[in-house]
Amino acid sequence: MVIKKVSIIGLGALGILFGNQFSKRLPRADLRIIADQDRIQRYQEDGVFCNGEHCDFNYVRPHEACEPADLLIIAVKFNGLADAIQAVKHHVGERTIILSLLNGITSEEIIGEAYGMDKVLYCVAQGMDAVKVENQLIYDHMGMICFGGNKTEKVNSLAEFFEQVEIPYEVDPDMLRRLWGKFMLNVGVNQTVSVFESNYGEVQVEGPARTMMISAMREVMALSEKVGVPLTEEDLDYWLRVLGTLSPDGKPSMAQDVEARRFSEVELFSGTVVKLGKRYDVPTPVNQELYHRIKSVEKQYTMA
Repeated sequence: MVIKKVSIIGLGALGILFGNQFSKRLPRADLRIIADQDRIQRYQEDGVFCNGEHCDFNYVRPHEACEPADLLIIAVKFNGLADAIQAVKHHVGERTIILSLLNGITSEEIIGEAYGMDKVLYCVAQGMDAVKVENQLIYDHMGMICFGGNKTEKVNSLAEFFEQVEIPYEVDPDMLRRLWGKFMLNVGVNQTVSVFESNYGEVQVEGPARTMMISAMREVMALSEKVGVPLTEEDLDYWLRVLGTLSPDGKPSMAQDVEARRFSEVELFSGTVVKLGKRYDVPTPVNQELYHRIKSVEKQYTMA
C-alpha cells in the first residue's frame, strides 16, 4: 500500500504542525484539511501560520464527496471527536489508515466503533513543544509520532510514508504501554502546569510543581497495574526525560486553554483517573485536587 492522499481534521497545534510539514512534501490537492464553512472562511480570512510561515492549505467541507484518504489524521480535542467522526465519513475507504492524535486512552476505540479497528493504528504524538495562540503556531521541537501494532502492512506503509515526508517517527510493538505512558505524562504535566499557571520550565526543575506532577503520574502507574498495562519506574524515567527535552518557555495545550478561558480536557485526565480509581479502589488524592482546582477555575467562566 502506497500512501498518497492525506486528510486531516482539526487545526489545533498538532494539526497545523504536521499539516504544514505534509504541505511541503505533497501536491496541494493531495493534502485535505476537513472543516466546516465557518472555519474555512475564518482560516482563509485570518490565515493560519506555523513559525511565522503562512500555511496554504487545501480546505474541504465535510459533505463534499471525494476520493477516500490513504491516511486520515484526527487531531481535534476530545469534546469534538463525535462530530469529527461524522465529518470524515467521505474520507474513509476500505484501505484507509486512521491515526488519532487525541490525548487520553479511549479515542482509538471510539473511532474503531465507527469505522472498524482494522483501520486504526494506535498512535502517540510526543516530544513537541508547540504553542498556539489564535491563528499562530510556534514550536522549537516537532517531536515525533509513535505507532505500531500487529497490522504489519499498514505499519510498514506508514513508516515508508513518514520517511518520504520527513516526519520523525518511531514504531513501537507495545503501543498500549506507550499510550498509557503518554497518558501518565499528560495527567501530570498538563494539569500541573495549568494550576501553577506556569510552563514546562517550572516542572523541569525540583520544586512544588514537579513534586505534584510526579505524584499525579504515580497514581496513573498504580491504575495501570489494575488494567493490565503495568507502567514501571523505567517508564516514569523515560517520560520525564521526554519532558526534559521540551522548551522551558513552552506549555501544554491545557494550560493554553486555561489562559484563554476555554474549557479544558480535565475530564480526559484527572476526571478519568478519579473514575478509574473508584472502580479499582486505588487512591487518587492528587488527581482529585487537580480536578477540583481546574474545575473551580472553569466555574468562573460562567460567572463572569
